[in-house]
Amino acid sequence: MTVGWNDKTPIYRQLKERVVGMMLDGDLKAGDALPSVRQIAADYQLNPITVSKAYQELVDENLVEKRRGIGMYVTEGASEKLLASERARFISEEWPAMLERIRRLGLDVKELLNNADHAGAA
Repeated sequence: MTVGWNDKTPIYRQLKERVVGMMLDGDLKAGDALPSVRQIAADYQLNPITVSKAYQELVDENLVEKRRGIGMYVTEGASEKLLASERARFISEEWPAMLERIRRLGLDVKELLNNADHAGAA
């Protein structure tokens, strides 16, 4: 699989966000092992230090735990913690901006939600 890294965000942050996404999507569950630093570095042609930095941020946020000599594992409750923080961030940061854009365009929120329900059923 080819990965496209964007130039606007450091690669370690992008890698961290990919792991976070996997946790939120249920691809990585509590107790699951993360791929080794060496494996990720080889697969994505990254410097191992870059991968380590991404993993360390996950450890610092208590989403992943280091088990000395055997690897990194998703902590119990990590996906619930992530979901709660992502929801809070969406409500406080993204939703107000979306509402403002909706208002500027003269759109009706109820109509948009109704259209979204119909689109999801198709």
